[in-house]
Amino acid sequence: MGRTGQPSREHIASTGRSLAILELLASCGALGTNEIARRLATTASSVSRQLGTLAGSRFVEQIPESGRYQLGIRVVELSNAVLARLDVRTIARPFLESLVAEIGETATLSVPGDPDAVTVDFVPAQRYVQGVAHLGRPSIAHATAAGKVMLAFGGVAARIPLTRYTARTITGPESLAAELELIRRQGYAEAYEERELELNAIAAPVFANSGSLAAIVALQGPVSRFGRAPARRALAPLLEATASVSSKLGRPLP
Repeated sequence: MGRTGQPSREHIASTGRSLAILELLASCGALGTNEIARRLATTASSVSRQLGTLAGSRFVEQIPESGRYQLGIRVVELSNAVLARLDVRTIARPFLESLVAEIGETATLSVPGDPDAVTVDFVPAQRYVQGVAHLGRPSIAHATAAGKVMLAFGGVAARIPLTRYTARTITGPESLAAELELIRRQGYAEAYEERELELNAIAAPVFANSGSLAAIVALQGPVSRFGRAPARRALAPLLEATASVSSKLGRPLP
């Protein structure tokens, strides 16, 4: 990454060759080392090294009977992750709308990212004063309800040091670890003025059929209207919504 946050324009040749092999196997099916080398106009020794690396990461696998290579299970896993993110928006949208209609506050749908969760859909509250939400907005991992759900259930580690945004932001690694353990036990996260003053939020996880974290649904609003007591009353509808979305993604009900 450059300093602007944009991808570097410099290309790594070995990575390009690996991607070319994957694209070739995707379009042509199983191929041998020499055939791949011929089609890519390179040497068999170079292709053999690339295949060894790709096989070690399960992106390709060798067919014992023929010695040819085909796409591996890791490609399927990554494809399923992408599809899950696309599907979860369609599935979750009616539940976001229902939550807003019932609770009266902004509902957001985020997916795990690195280093923060990322908003992929939201339904705004039909009120003059709303929680801040827009597509692509990051939910800071240690300072937001959605971000803390990602840390608790998504297998993502927080970036150290922990930046302080308000007096309530968790900045100690041990305090954050204790908070994440509590979130795992109770099944939801809270963030009362931790990222922004006068903003309260609660969030809960959506799980894929594999048990992995697929998304996070959050409710947020100004503390003058969505303080601790209203947020606690909104927990039951929130947890019901996330359980329903998880079920539609194939996650068995508890």
